[in-house]
Amino acid sequence: MYGMRKEINQYRQAGHLAEAAVADPHRLIQMLLDGALERIAVARGAMVNGNPKIKGEQLGKAISIIDALREMLDHEKGGELAENLAALYEYSSRRLLQGSARNEAEALTEVSNLLREIKSGWDAVPDQLRQAS
Repeated sequence: MYGMRKEINQYRQAGHLAEAAVADPHRLIQMLLDGALERIAVARGAMVNGNPKIKGEQLGKAISIIDALREMLDHEKGGELAENLAALYEYSSRRLLQGSARNEAEALTEVSNLLREIKSGWDAVPDQLRQAS
């Protein structure tokens, strides 16, 4: 069964890469947020089950995604909103590091909740605004 799971994961990854290659910027950010949330969830499960290797790998990937989101911010056009998101992303990365070091699942839950809030706002952007930008 393990071999089959590996192939399924490779298939999923290839599908995500193909989708990212043709995604508009709005969809790409949605995908990045989904990816960070998924990795945090896996890390939290690994933390609860006592698997520090998986926890560290997944949190490292989640932090990389959050850093990419922060780098994508357009501070010129985004103004105060971009500044607030940058600070929130920075805080999220710090909290994930703290949560990992202290084995605090609550820190991971906190960041997941913050990212879900951002994603829900992002998902609510009307199609007309998505196409205009």
